[in-house]
Amino acid sequence: MAALTIASKANQAITLPVLLVVHYINTNDQDVDISIGFQDVEEVNAKTPVKLDWHNGEALQSSASINVKLMESKILHGQDRQAVDEWVVGGRVSNLTPTDFKSIEGPLLELDHHLTLRSYVVGYTLTAADLAVWGAIRGNKIAYAAIKKGAMINVTRWFKWIEETNDWMAPVVQSLNAHAQERKVAKSKEGANYDIALPDTDKGVVTRFPPEPSGYLHIGHAKAALLNDYFAHEMYKGTMICRFDDTNPSKEKEEFQQSIVEDLALMGIKPDKTSHTSDYFQQLYDQCVTLLKADKAYADDTERETMQHERFDGIASKRREATIEENLARFEEMKKGNEEGVRWCVRAKISVDNPNKAMRDPVIYRCNPQPHHRTGEKWKVYPTYDFACPIVDSMEGITHALRTIEYRDRNPQYNWMLDALDLRKPNIWDFARMNFVRTLLSKRKLTKFVDSGHVWGWDDPRFPTIRGIRRRGMTIDALREFILKQGPSRNIVNLDWTLFWATNKKYIDPIAPRHTAVVLENAVTATVKGARVAPYTEDKPKHGKNPELGTKKVAYSSEILIDQSDAQSFTADEEITLMNWGNAIVRKITHSLNPLHTSLVTALELDLHLQGDVKTTKQKITWLAKSGQELIPVDLVDFDFLITKDKLEEEDNVDDFLTEKTEFRTKAVADGNLAAVREGEIVQFERKGYFRVDRAFKHGEGAVAFCIPTGKVNAGK
Repeated sequence: MAALTIASKANQAITLPVLLVVHYINTNDQDVDISIGFQDVEEVNAKTPVKLDWHNGEALQSSASINVKLMESKILHGQDRQAVDEWVVGGRVSNLTPTDFKSIEGPLLELDHHLTLRSYVVGYTLTAADLAVWGAIRGNKIAYAAIKKGAMINVTRWFKWIEETNDWMAPVVQSLNAHAQERKVAKSKEGANYDIALPDTDKGVVTRFPPEPSGYLHIGHAKAALLNDYFAHEMYKGTMICRFDDTNPSKEKEEFQQSIVEDLALMGIKPDKTSHTSDYFQQLYDQCVTLLKADKAYADDTERETMQHERFDGIASKRREATIEENLARFEEMKKGNEEGVRWCVRAKISVDNPNKAMRDPVIYRCNPQPHHRTGEKWKVYPTYDFACPIVDSMEGITHALRTIEYRDRNPQYNWMLDALDLRKPNIWDFARMNFVRTLLSKRKLTKFVDSGHVWGWDDPRFPTIRGIRRRGMTIDALREFILKQGPSRNIVNLDWTLFWATNKKYIDPIAPRHTAVVLENAVTATVKGARVAPYTEDKPKHGKNPELGTKKVAYSSEILIDQSDAQSFTADEEITLMNWGNAIVRKITHSLNPLHTSLVTALELDLHLQGDVKTTKQKITWLAKSGQELIPVDLVDFDFLITKDKLEEEDNVDDFLTEKTEFRTKAVADGNLAAVREGEIVQFERKGYFRVDRAFKHGEGAVAFCIPTGKVNAGK
């Protein structure tokens, strides 16, 4: 396998053209597979921002030499190789890389003139010239700014056309930008700046992770849990408490609580103590009475919408000046859970018009007659999170409350509760929550997806829950590494999933046994002349670089199955390589007689040529013997994002941004060794990718395998 290394600190006008070309080759040239890696440097080596290590050991260390090598792929040429070379290899693209306008104004004007009446830089189809020129402009802040202003009409028209007709390019740009951003905010477990000067650590450190048992943990919760675990157990050798915030009986279930316990254990998080806010319901009730008696809280029956309006406009509630006796009496009615009690809530008397709206008399207690999953019918009144959290933090001896940054406006409220009740105040540290493009992390919205049947459940592989991403194929080690790399930074970023899955690939590639699958639709039977008459098997390594995985049986016969896409790529008398067998020469290609499907190949005849050199063939294909093994039926399933927009705004309606089709299922057959693979195991179907077996093969019931992303951009969706 070839490998491209990019210096993430380098000029993107130089690195992005190469990155785009490599992604295009990876997606469209089945015989080339170039891994992509980034280094947090300005130069990889030899004063160059890019390096390409070719599969034959050749190391290319300049953009020019790399472009020459990449141009060997015919899919980049179009109809005029010489004209494309003039742009990509000849240096015209490099004229667009300087980062001062004076230097690039001439080349841009020349390009603008060239593109008059043209849709592509060369010819009538997309070529490497378009990819390289577009990448150089997009990666150059000065050139890109000029294009966005529409200063050059033809270049602007062409630039937008290339972008709009190649929607795979935007994620590639995003991945490069994400790497550039990552070097600023991401930290490795070993080298991250976790020394954030937490105060008073010499007195001991006690942290808490307070999940609400109203859903399954998602990746955002995982960051909070891992950071609390890291500071408590690794950095300061302190104590971590897992406290279930079970203050809303309408939403909570024992099922959710148990799933959280299991997911924390899977992530290697072992709390020193597990508690529940419901353990403190009596104390919290008493503290609310204390506030009411001190005239620091009042009962309110204002309708919800009116209350929201009054809080927003800084208008005092008509109940704000009720007497202490009236407030206590109404709280008593709330405690009974009767018809009168459910009309009321209790609000802290902090401020009517504080500029920080979180301080405008927040609700601290509600009446809810529904039974609680732990305390049953005992209580009819329940504290809000904003009231219960600071009090229980203080009571449990929490020294450092780590909270995501969206709570920052509520930190003064947190401290007010403790001051009003004369309780010890923990230290607060805000950290940025982890957001991902085209991903919902709102528990309310995720619940809606589950309840509406839009997904299979909380463990749906399209979901950002811990169970969802594990079902898709994420390993726990990779999850921990990725999250800990983000560190406790306060910088808010929208992360790209490509970085997440690229981390996972490092863990699964060395341990995933190699298998073979052929897509059933229009699969082609090839007759192999020179093969033994009788089928036979040979032992081959499950993994060419990891002998510890053992061996597998590879079956050989005179008739083999080949993917239709491979068969269509062959030419008569071409020498190809049958992986795990040897070379063969394509002697005859039979096409469909159906005039609507003349491109379909219906049969092949191959001459086995085992003395041929596998290094000289362009086509190296996978195949399956039709005899000598039981072919295992398997559904290969891939997924798309559930939503179409990178980041939903508060005013956005989720239903307006639902991806029309998110599941892609392909019927295939696999080698007989797949019959022994168990549910949950990860394999690689060679030339098709990594997969997690979601349903193991049983006689009469085929296997189901979910495609695991690897960080490559999928240009097909």
